Amino acid sequence: MAAHRCGLSLVCILIFSTPAPAPARDQFQEELVIRPLHSGDIYASFQFRTLWDTDFLQERQKKVSHYRLFPKSLGQVLSKFSVRELHISFTQGFWRTMQWGQPFIPSPPGAELWVWFHHTVSDVDGNWKELTNVLSGIFCASLNFIDMTNTVQPSASFKPLGLGNATDHRFLRYATLPREIVCTENLTPWKKLLPCGSKAGLAVLMKSEKLFHSSFHSQAVHIRPICQDEQCTSKAWELRQTLNVVFDHYTSGQGKKEWSLFKMFSRTLTEACPLASSSKVYVDITDNPELSPATHLLSRAVVLGDRRTYSVYDLTRAETFGQLRSFNLLLRWKGDNMLRPLLHAERYVAGFGLQTGEIHTVIYNNHPYRAFPVLLMDSVPWYLQLYVHTLTVTSKSRDNKPSYIHYQPAKDRHRPHLLEMLIQLPPHSMTEVTVQFERALLKWTEYTPDPNHGFYVGSSVVSALVPSMVAMSTNFTQDQPLFSSFVPVKEESSYFVRVYTEPLLVNLPTPDFSMPYNVICLTCTVVAVGYGSFYNLLTRTFQVDEPSPPLAKRLANFIRRIRGVPLLA
Repeated sequence: MAAHRCGLSLVCILIFSTPAPAPARDQFQEELVIRPLHSGDIYASFQFRTLWDTDFLQERQKKVSHYRLFPKSLGQVLSKFSVRELHISFTQGFWRTMQWGQPFIPSPPGAELWVWFHHTVSDVDGNWKELTNVLSGIFCASLNFIDMTNTVQPSASFKPLGLGNATDHRFLRYATLPREIVCTENLTPWKKLLPCGSKAGLAVLMKSEKLFHSSFHSQAVHIRPICQDEQCTSKAWELRQTLNVVFDHYTSGQGKKEWSLFKMFSRTLTEACPLASSSKVYVDITDNPELSPATHLLSRAVVLGDRRTYSVYDLTRAETFGQLRSFNLLLRWKGDNMLRPLLHAERYVAGFGLQTGEIHTVIYNNHPYRAFPVLLMDSVPWYLQLYVHTLTVTSKSRDNKPSYIHYQPAKDRHRPHLLEMLIQLPPHSMTEVTVQFERALLKWTEYTPDPNHGFYVGSSVVSALVPSMVAMSTNFTQDQPLFSSFVPVKEESSYFVRVYTEPLLVNLPTPDFSMPYNVICLTCTVVAVGYGSFYNLLTRTFQVDEPSPPLAKRLANFIRRIRGVPLLA
């Protein structure tokens, strides 16, 4: 190990003659949270955290060549492109907030990528272009289709989630591919980033056949610098891999809802990852379900403004698996009470025809007596030409003037529209944001292979500090669950929420692509019939043929030829 760190140099000889250095403090934790939803579905959230104990402030000045638990492919990406933070997600399906509540880590349909670069980067656009191509190869995705026509620089919506409070949005890039399809070829490289792969630990449950046969599936990778203690005396890189799945497992048997690990994943757990310092399964028992096998370990946490109780199964303990060395869970519940999410948003397109239209974004504040501001970010492709003077914001049938507006107009075939607004939501209200647009006519080479299907517009992003019904914990502890520690809580009275709306499917004026085929057929017919006949008349040679004699004369000449008599003229 020492020889690998220092390479072939004279220092290696000295290291072999001295005591071994202290082991690296890299850590790996894995966690599975299972929450029965009141709609009858099951929400399973996997979270894997890898801490890379390295001085990231000095990493750019020296080349890091030793990787223990942190994947080398991502470490080289951080070093080469001077990445400060990286967040990427691949989602199939749409998260139904009104039916399922708020997810632990939200993500929009399709692919989403946003990156903070180091302040020393001179060519951010160049690094961004190269980074998307590299990530496209790592995750077997279509991220190479990200270019400046679908990339924006939000000014306030996406702040760093790790160390540092960067305010210069010139080093931030954000892009989405709402039409990206997620499948097995994206999941396989994602699992290979885990220290144990899919051979041991919680990743054994990730069977592609089951994961993709679900109502919602989302996998993400988040990389950021964090503090390892409350005083921030030591720092590290955090790689957090998340996978969220919603299974439709409603069973109408005697009015009960039930599920098991084997029913969800067709597998059971046999061991924890040997490299994991913590491996736990959390089951939400706030609504008093029947859980088998039972456990005496309980955990209480305030998650997204709601106090929840979890049963905890520690996979590092041998007694968790029993004598059969297999761990399976069975849960039955009847609860149907569900608290409405305090913040919810949706979006749709109105209008008729293929010339103009109107985008409606509706934001709901379901808090009974508290008003709070939200930050709305909308990125619209350049071929939808917005009329900003038609922008209206109404709450309770009254105009609601935004306190902050940032608008960057689009450039045809160069960059999209970017609109950010800070809106105050009255208590128990519905706020509607509308803006009109005109559809542009594309070049015939810019249409997709299926142009009549329509063109996708990415989701709107709503960010807010939502007032909490219960006091949030601001204490920093290493033992707190991963699902409650991704976004740091700075105030006891509120918590951060990010909500994504539905993507839009807009039809554009589309030419009749069958006409070229008709023109080709007509042209070929004219050439074959018209020009072919004319060319034949010009090049043919005409000769006069003498008429043949009658049959009697030919017969007489034949006889005369035999007798040697001169032929008849």
